[in-house]
Amino acid sequence: MTHPQPPGFLALPAGGTGPAVLVLHAWWGLNDTMKSVCDRLAAEGFVVFAPDLYHGKVAVTIEEAEALRNMLEGEQARVEQTRAEIAAAVDFLAGRARSGPGLGVIGFSLGAYYALGLSVDDPDRVRAVVVFYGTRAEDYRRSKASYLGHFAESDEFEPAAEVKGLESALRAAGRPVSFHHYEGTGHWFFEPDRSDAYRHDAAQLAWERTISFLRETMAPYRR
Repeated sequence: MTHPQPPGFLALPAGGTGPAVLVLHAWWGLNDTMKSVCDRLAAEGFVVFAPDLYHGKVAVTIEEAEALRNMLEGEQARVEQTRAEIAAAVDFLAGRARSGPGLGVIGFSLGAYYALGLSVDDPDRVRAVVVFYGTRAEDYRRSKASYLGHFAESDEFEPAAEVKGLESALRAAGRPVSFHHYEGTGHWFFEPDRSDAYRHDAAQLAWERTISFLRETMAPYRR
């Protein structure tokens, strides 16, 4: 069944098809940095889609980002709408990739929260989850995914206790998990447009680990 493309950004590999990866944006919205992540993944052979959860709005300041995030997390109806939009993005991506039943999900900060939730909501399709400096308290026993986490050494937005709690919850659920902590970094260290936080070496290492993880977890992988 073919599903219409929801609002968002689609990036295709040179061959036109490959393993599917969903990218869930940070609280800034679907900005150029998130689109660049999609393009880089496509260059590695993945079919990539990033839904636009803010419907065209992009934040620059923390205050703007907080307002947009609060829009998603306000009334219950809006919370359910966001879940439905992510589910629609999965349906579209799964049909577009046509590369098997499984897919990977990468979430950044706010997007990590939704990526972790998706792994429980759609356990039969989510095979690999990568989170960048984001957590979620959840019962992960329904999940069938493997998890990779990238976390800052010092993060005012994501306390170390919550990171440890997530890792413990995933291990208690019997899920394969590998968390990395990057020395000398803070929140947003992967995002080059956040010049005050970006750390090139850590971002590059996190990227290499992410690609290796996706290739191994979503095997058989063919470039």
